[in-house]
Amino acid sequence: MMKIFKSRGWYKFSKNPLSVIGLLIVSIIVLMSIFANYLTPFPEHAGPFVDIPNKIKPPSSTYFFGTDKIGRDTFSRIIFGYRTSLYLGVIVLCIAVPIGTSLGLIAGYFGGKIDAIIMRITDIFLSIPPLVLALSIMAFLKPTLTNAMIAVSMMWWPWYTRLIYNLTRSLKNEGFVISSKIVGASHFHIIFREILPNCSASLITKITLDMGFVILIGSSLSFLGLGVQPPTPDLGTMVSQGSKYLPDIWWLSVFPGLAILVIVLGFNLLGDGLKDLFDVEI
Repeated sequence: MMKIFKSRGWYKFSKNPLSVIGLLIVSIIVLMSIFANYLTPFPEHAGPFVDIPNKIKPPSSTYFFGTDKIGRDTFSRIIFGYRTSLYLGVIVLCIAVPIGTSLGLIAGYFGGKIDAIIMRITDIFLSIPPLVLALSIMAFLKPTLTNAMIAVSMMWWPWYTRLIYNLTRSLKNEGFVISSKIVGASHFHIIFREILPNCSASLITKITLDMGFVILIGSSLSFLGLGVQPPTPDLGTMVSQGSKYLPDIWWLSVFPGLAILVIVLGFNLLGDGLKDLFDVEI
């Protein structure tokens, strides 16, 4: 039965070519990031490396995306930059999703004063533009990858609280929840074993869509000098540093910018495909 479900699910997913393209883009980027040490032509260029004789080389068969002002291969640094971006996205969502989901479940299930307190705090956070909130938090922190993850996490959990809150309110009056209450199931069991699994489709879809947006916000912080610091390769930092040499040395900012576009587009296309597959509203 599971095989039939999987085959039907894949058939429905594959009917949208853009979703398949998104899955391919994300899969390729993830694999390249994991095996970056073996796939990149110059893995040593991801660190504090200097090769002055080969600085500012245009794209060629040796340096696919050219080299920067101190001779580092742009292509190799972009692949390692993908690793940094994916790491940022995964950690941020690993922090934000459990917090937001738990608060949404509690507020939606119990209601009353708990609902009012949690959701009013959530509304305050949601009323502030995400990038502005992240910049405000980073103003008090040292610009590092860890602090960037903390800043983005602080602005991301309310979206999950709002989503799960709405789903929980609609599910808590369903027959299977009422039946669990009648047989004496605990609140913990009902919340995390009955309601939460029925929110999983919407949760997975939103996580996939949010990966692209988290990476974009992280790159924006790095572009402004508040995220990952050199010599660690980061796409936003590369765009920022390369923009100083436009239009002559265009490859220093154009290729990292396109790299950001590709990974965000890949996650968005994949998320849209999952949204259609699960038939959910986000």
